[in-house]
Amino acid sequence: MVLASELKSVVTAQKEELESFDYGIPREQGKEIAAGGLSRFARILVGVRRCGKSTLMQQVRRKSGGGRYFNFEDPRVAGFQAGDFQKLLGALQDAYGEHGAYYFDEIQVVDKWEWFARQLLDANRQVVITGSNASLFGRETGTKLTGRHLDTEVLPFSFAEAARFFKQPPSPQSYSAYLEKGGFPEYLKTGRSEVLQRLFDDILARDIVSRHNIRNSTQLRELAIALVSNIGKEFSYHSQKKALEIAAVQTVIDYISYLQDSFLLFTVQKFDYSYRKRLVGPKKAYAVDTGLAKNLSATFSEDRGRMLENAVYLELRRRHGRDSVFFHKGTRECDFIITEKGRPAKAIQVAYSLDRDNEKSETAGLIEAMDKFGLGEGLILTFDQEDELKEAGKRIRIEPVWKWSSA
Repeated sequence: MVLASELKSVVTAQKEELESFDYGIPREQGKEIAAGGLSRFARILVGVRRCGKSTLMQQVRRKSGGGRYFNFEDPRVAGFQAGDFQKLLGALQDAYGEHGAYYFDEIQVVDKWEWFARQLLDANRQVVITGSNASLFGRETGTKLTGRHLDTEVLPFSFAEAARFFKQPPSPQSYSAYLEKGGFPEYLKTGRSEVLQRLFDDILARDIVSRHNIRNSTQLRELAIALVSNIGKEFSYHSQKKALEIAAVQTVIDYISYLQDSFLLFTVQKFDYSYRKRLVGPKKAYAVDTGLAKNLSATFSEDRGRMLENAVYLELRRRHGRDSVFFHKGTRECDFIITEKGRPAKAIQVAYSLDRDNEKSETAGLIEAMDKFGLGEGLILTFDQEDELKEAGKRIRIEPVWKWSSA
């Protein structure tokens, strides 16, 4: 419990701190939110810690004319409980007045937060929320906010955003730097690798170990690093169990689920029209950020081809959503299949460079996928090559990833 006087003091302090807030560069998701406007739906901004969710929320808040704000991870309100919500409303009204939307940072740390959000929506209030755990939001919004929320996934800076951050034009040079550094704003500002290491430790401790009462955090860490070290390669739960000497396969399944819910890692399924076959079939893993992955794994940092593939995956996820990106594996392999309305619509291959040694294998995997799914055009993304090929009656565009990412 937090006293009403304490809440009033913290609300006032947080309001004063906003006066010197650094709004940074405009985030791309801000355009989408601005286009849709704030409405009777709760707008939930969810993503990995320190990726810029709070900054995006403040950009939306400023563009929408202001509003009442509260950060639930403020250590001064560490004892906040569900019974304190009504006191918080009074403190916010005293500080900000009667009008304006409500903006809440990391509200999921409070039990029964969704009841409070529903109360505000039922009173025709506008609500914007940030949070750092996918499963927590999915489970709780499913109970009290069904049909009353719009979710926006926030990732670290895209290449286009990073280029604007550094005030550099898109180019092979600026894209090479992006591959190396990734898109976490604080790391880009400081260049200090301990920022990424501290972030990794913080996510494991606060979003996974503490939340799920995990006793063997060492195995969790080893699994995360093992998956990052093998980005873009197929894995199975059984192989990870054996390699890391984890007692049960279910433990591996749970750990990978937790890593995904915290947005550290994402898994991609092999495309199949059967949902069940997708679930039980092979999977690949990608990291939320190439800079973070490079910091965690020497193996990953030495393979620029896999760094490029990881960056392409993140851009595809931004453009098409988490449920529309797959891979194909037949006799050959195609890195990415993009679906629209549940059916394959695009086939994309990633190769750092094309030459006589790999051109046949890269195009063969792409053409196999195009044939299987009835696609007349395919795309190969390279670091800095541009061309067009005609193979087996198919059109294959070869495009530099830095241009594609800037489009």
